[in-house]
Amino acid sequence: MNTPFRLDDHQRRAQPLAPPPADYFERLPRRIMARVQPEAPRESALLGWLAALSGPVRTALASAVVLGGFATSFFLSQPAAGPATSAPVAALEAVPQTEMVQYLLAADSRLTLTDLAELPATDRSLTDSFLQASPDELQDALDAQPADDTYL
Repeated sequence: MNTPFRLDDHQRRAQPLAPPPADYFERLPRRIMARVQPEAPRESALLGWLAALSGPVRTALASAVVLGGFATSFFLSQPAAGPATSAPVAALEAVPQTEMVQYLLAADSRLTLTDLAELPATDRSLTDSFLQASPDELQDALDAQPADDTYL
């Protein structure tokens, strides 16, 4: 299908009227590059001061910004301490202490690790009303407890 192609069958083109000027091909790339200049980078007025800083200072500034973002997100994600925490505290204070002790000592209702894991974080202001016992008072209270080996 393809016809054979032979150069001898085709006439040769005539030479150009005039040869190119001397050093034309050496100067041509420079002329093209002079026409196509890369656009000068435009620095933003807001970030010009940042480009003037040295590399380590910019790195330290970026680290401080990231750390500040983490700290801000941490503090904003904390639940607000307010009247929402006082309702469980009031309900717990209404339960008599003897009933609490009986509940904790009952064999069928032992606390497990999952029970403790589900407890919310305690309010630190609760301990302000506790008695401040001396080490001697604590030792006396511990000595008064029965020393049965059943719990060991």
